[in-house]
Amino acid sequence: MNRSRLAGLAALLALTLSLNAAAQDQKPPQDLPPGHPPTSKPATAADALPPVPAGSGTGETGLSWDVPAAWTAETPSSSMRRAQYRVTGEGGDGECVVYYFGPGQGGDARANVERWAGQFVQPDGTPSLEKATLGELQVAGMAVTTIEVAGAYSGSMTMRGASQQGPQPGQMLLGAVAEGPDANWFFKLTGPEATVAPQRDAFAAMIGSLRRGE
Repeated sequence: MNRSRLAGLAALLALTLSLNAAAQDQKPPQDLPPGHPPTSKPATAADALPPVPAGSGTGETGLSWDVPAAWTAETPSSSMRRAQYRVTGEGGDGECVVYYFGPGQGGDARANVERWAGQFVQPDGTPSLEKATLGELQVAGMAVTTIEVAGAYSGSMTMRGASQQGPQPGQMLLGAVAEGPDANWFFKLTGPEATVAPQRDAFAAMIGSLRRGE
């Protein structure tokens, strides 16, 4: 085989690999509910979640709540977070984050709690949704969907110290999705089970204190 033919084959192989890589980059995430923002950094500003409309989620369209006394408020680390708290305990630090994405964004309550359950892995391979405890309640006239699930955590959005190398065993999530005046609000407490489990009552009290207006 002459050199020109070898060079042509090499060029064809390089083009094929490049096209395959581009196709992989364009595949949409499969585990996020419709309207949920991307969990990875967008390639361009145009790919990012639209900004929350001015005034949305504030005043009459906002929510407020009572923060457990033992939790420490922190400056939210991203614009998607309306509030962020450090929760200390026997197992190490946990974190509670409140997300608000604006009208029409973030997906529905059921899709989100199912996705949260899917971020956990059970030792026996059972789907975590089957092990999760789900609930529905009314708070100040708002529908609220709750979830509690434990196991090895494979997510990365809120878990303090979560490794990118694989699921972290012994973790827990307490979550709630509240149907606010103009959009859903998402509450996630995640961290070591030894820290999060004792916070059940505190988390429930915070969700039970939800009220319209700020």
